[in-house]
Amino acid sequence: MKKALNVIKTTMICLIVALAVFMMIFTIVSVTTFNRNDRDLFGYKAYIVNSDSMAATDFAAGDLIFVKEVYVGDLVEGDIITFISQDAESYGEVVTHKIRSKAVDAQGNPGFVTYGTTTGADDAVIVTFPYVLGRYEFHLDGVGSFFNFLKTPQGYIVCIFVPFMLLILYQGINCIRLFRRYKKEQNEEIRAEKAKIEAEREEANKMMAELLELKAQLQQQQQGAPAEEPKQPAQID
Repeated sequence: MKKALNVIKTTMICLIVALAVFMMIFTIVSVTTFNRNDRDLFGYKAYIVNSDSMAATDFAAGDLIFVKEVYVGDLVEGDIITFISQDAESYGEVVTHKIRSKAVDAQGNPGFVTYGTTTGADDAVIVTFPYVLGRYEFHLDGVGSFFNFLKTPQGYIVCIFVPFMLLILYQGINCIRLFRRYKKEQNEEIRAEKAKIEAEREEANKMMAELLELKAQLQQQQQGAPAEEPKQPAQID
């Protein structure tokens, strides 16, 4: 049972560490890459969808889409492109819509008529080639919403601060346990050393008592022994 609990505890710690590290990496990558026209991730630009204009067929608000730069002349009707809007109502915003047809603007510049599949209405301004950022390739459901949540104070606390605080708390508890174990072992060593010294002292006292007893017995034997008779001098004839 104890071994199983240790395995579960180790697994939980590894998951928390992995989550905290993943959140840090994801935050760094997303801040430096998402919604940046001048940055790409493995050849793809990443954008967070802010509207449901394409929700009827492809992706919805909160999804994260990936766009690949392509040669504009290769784009055809039905492709979904990401572009910088020149419409007065959304000027400068990044929009991802489907190509309905090729066209030219009032100045004779080639471009595309685009539309959102949810309403089916054409965009007011033709998208000319210089403002095309790339062709839509795929998307990840809900990742954009998660990133937007991560940028809030609540998201930071839940996804980054709490995991690291749990790790710090766990390590603090481990340090306290190790210190207590060290003090316990140290006290046990001191008690063992004292017991050893006390045992040696008792042994020395016992030996001393035996020596004194032996000395007393020898003295008694000497005092109780008969005196020797004096030897007679030899007679000379």
